Amino acid sequence: MDEIFKALADANRRELLDSLANENGQTLQQLELALPNMTRFGVMKHLKILEAANLISHQKVGKFKHHYLNPVPIAEISNRWIDKFTKHTATGLNRLKTDLEASNQKKEKP
Repeated sequence: MDEIFKALADANRRELLDSLANENGQTLQQLELALPNMTRFGVMKHLKILEAANLISHQKVGKFKHHYLNPVPIAEISNRWIDKFTKHTATGLNRLKTDLEASNQKKEKP
């Protein structure tokens, strides 16, 4: 899981993931457009890190590699780290809403 967080820590790699989320199956040449100020080798280095973290995969079609987003590791992070915190927040907010509504109803009764 550390590889995933390390890969996501870089803004350039997040930009590549966003680009693949918008249009999956892009070639290196297409992904270079997502990072116009970076060399081809820089983009390749970032893709290698994303692939090592299992955040992307590729499939060779003819002489081109098509890159694909793998959402599973991000979903696992969400399930493990984010969902359990948002669940408590949502439960607390629902409880607060119910308490405030009950309080307002008591005030409205003569």
